Amino acid sequence: MKQRNLSTLAASAVCIAAFAAQAEDGFTSIFNGKDLTGWDGNPKLWSVKDGAIVGQTTAENPLKGNTFLIWKDGQPADFELRCSYKTIANNDKSFANSGIQYRSKVFDPAGWVVGGYQADLEAGDSYSGILYEERMTRGIMAARGEKVVWDKDCKKQVTGSVGKSEEIQATIKKDGWNDYVIIAQGNHLQHFINGKPTVDVTDECESKAAKSGVLALQVHAGLPMTVQFKDLRIKTLSGAAAAASDLDRVQGEWSVAEVVMNGEKIPAETLSGAKLKIKANEYNLDADIGASRGTLKFRDQDTPKSMDVTTDDGTEVPAIYELSGDTLKICYALNGAPRPKEFKSASGSDHIFTIYKRKAK
Repeated sequence: MKQRNLSTLAASAVCIAAFAAQAEDGFTSIFNGKDLTGWDGNPKLWSVKDGAIVGQTTAENPLKGNTFLIWKDGQPADFELRCSYKTIANNDKSFANSGIQYRSKVFDPAGWVVGGYQADLEAGDSYSGILYEERMTRGIMAARGEKVVWDKDCKKQVTGSVGKSEEIQATIKKDGWNDYVIIAQGNHLQHFINGKPTVDVTDECESKAAKSGVLALQVHAGLPMTVQFKDLRIKTLSGAAAAASDLDRVQGEWSVAEVVMNGEKIPAETLSGAKLKIKANEYNLDADIGASRGTLKFRDQDTPKSMDVTTDDGTEVPAIYELSGDTLKICYALNGAPRPKEFKSASGSDHIFTIYKRKAK
C-alpha cells in the first residue's frame, strides 16, 4: 500500500473516533441571556453580565447563610439539565463554592433559602461534581467518582466507580468555563462535568428521595466570591430510570493510542500531533497527516454497539465501538467493506482497529 494512501486512511482512522454530545433536540432555554426574567433571588447578589447569570458576594456585602437564585417556571421531575459555569475566588484562600439545586424545596422564600439535591461546584479540588443534600440529613450522598445506592433502609452503599476523583478534577478548568450536565430520571441521578461522569446515584430511600422540585443556583456564605452560569437549558425525560447514553460520556477530546489497518500497525510518529475537537454531532480533526470533518450517528443499543460516519465528501463508513472509562475502541470498514463484527483488523479486510484515550483538559 502506498504511503500516501496509508496516511489518508490513518487520518480517517483518527477522525472516525470523533464522538459527539447529543444533539440539542427537545431542549428549552431557561435563561434569556439578558436579564433575570423567570428567576427570583436577592438583587444585591444576582445580576446578568455579558450573557451570563452572575452571583457575587463581597467583603462589604457578606453572607451569613447560603442563598439561591430560584427558577420560577416549573418544578421538574425527570429531566436533563445542561449549562456552563465558571467560579472566581475573590479572596486569598482560593474559596468559591456554589451548586445547582434540583428536585429541591424552598424553605424560606423571603431569604431565598433552598434545600435538596445539589450538584456541587467550587474553585477547589474536592467537591465539584459531587451529589450533596443541602439542608437535609444525608450531606454528601456521593463523593466524586462514586457509584452509589441509597438502599430502602436509607443506608449508603458504594457499589462501584465512575472514575478517579483526581482524574476528573484534572479536566475541570479553574480559570475558564466548564460544562455541567445533570440527569434525573426516576430514582437515578447522574452528574457530568466536561463530559466525564462524576457521580451515579440510585436513591431507593423512599422517605427521603425527591421526585420533583425547584431548580436553583447557589451563592455560598463565607469569603467574597463570584459564580457565573450561562446556556442553561432543560429537556423533559420519561419517568423510567435509564443509564446515560454513551453520547453523554464521550464529550471532550481524544488522543490516538493505536491504529491497526489491514493487519498493519501504524507507526506512532505518524499519528502524533492529532487534535480532535467535537461539537454537536460533528467531528473536526486537525493532524500532521491531514484534516477531516463530518458527521456521526450512533446506535448504542446494537450488539456490538455501532456507529455510522459520513465525511464531508459524502463517504459513509460503518463501524462498531466499545467505551470503557477513558478508553475508546473502534473498528470500522472502508471501501464498502461490511461492518466489522469484532475488534480486530486482518490483512486485506479493509477494517481499521483503533484505540483512543481521553485527553485531560
